[in-house]
Amino acid sequence: MKRIFMDDPLPRSLTGGVAALGNFDGFHAGHQAVVGEARYRARAKDGPSLVITFDPHPVRLFKPDMPPMALTTIDQRLDYFERFGIDGAVVLRFDREMAAMEPKAFVRDVLADRLSLSGVVTGDDFTFGARASGTIDDLRRLGEAAEIDAATVSAVNGIHGHRISSTKIREALREGDCDAAARMLTRPFTIRAEVEHGAKLGRTLGTPTANMRLGTYVRPKYGVYAVRGCLPSGECLDGVANLGVRPMIDPPVELLESWFFDWEGDLYGQTIDVELIAYLREERKLDGLEALKEQIARDAEAAKAALDARPADR
Repeated sequence: MKRIFMDDPLPRSLTGGVAALGNFDGFHAGHQAVVGEARYRARAKDGPSLVITFDPHPVRLFKPDMPPMALTTIDQRLDYFERFGIDGAVVLRFDREMAAMEPKAFVRDVLADRLSLSGVVTGDDFTFGARASGTIDDLRRLGEAAEIDAATVSAVNGIHGHRISSTKIREALREGDCDAAARMLTRPFTIRAEVEHGAKLGRTLGTPTANMRLGTYVRPKYGVYAVRGCLPSGECLDGVANLGVRPMIDPPVELLESWFFDWEGDLYGQTIDVELIAYLREERKLDGLEALKEQIARDAEAAKAALDARPADR
């Protein structure tokens, strides 16, 4: 899959394509329906399929003080698009200039002139242009004038009948409901970050951890999780992790600290993926290192049981 960032030119091989248009943070089941429809329509025309997404998330521009809310990094999102079989992904810079662009100018200047699309697919709640004033009907009307077919895809509902959305996924993660989040995402929620040096307490206890900052990700419920880690080598490891502010260590620092079972090696400086598989318990301060060591052993057994009940889908 070709990746086009910001002002990079569109390769000739991607002209005349059909694009899914949206933010697609999380790339959940509803997003997959939109992208799948774009892929289907592109193949019917024997043309390229594309996804158009935005960075940063529009909310970050208008409400910069909002708590972290991302479900994916841009790199993760592009990886998911590629695995889905898309030919090209375009990351548009969402800045003040983009936010002020009128719907007609967006269709003409971006979709038609810059990206040379023959078709575009969105969700049925999509809005665009300055003040989010452009509607689906506007996209169809303006698209027709630019010889771009516009189509929409209806919402995908979850098992309880509610509309699958990034908001619902964030709510599930804040409640520690990894299973509900995974159903909507179609995969476990995954944090990707560089492994950093920590306080080395885990190494002292015989349980060395891979320490990762949460960055712009939404904050799942603090506590202990059963996790799976995926290394740059492709190796995937079962483990247990503490996500939170480490109440046993002063000063408190917010980290995801993962201990991978039956594995030894140096991960410092490497970027890894850690999947949150199951929430085990709340984060709490214990009475000394011996109590902590005993609790880690119990957490490890609980994590192994949870992981055995949820086999990896590789």
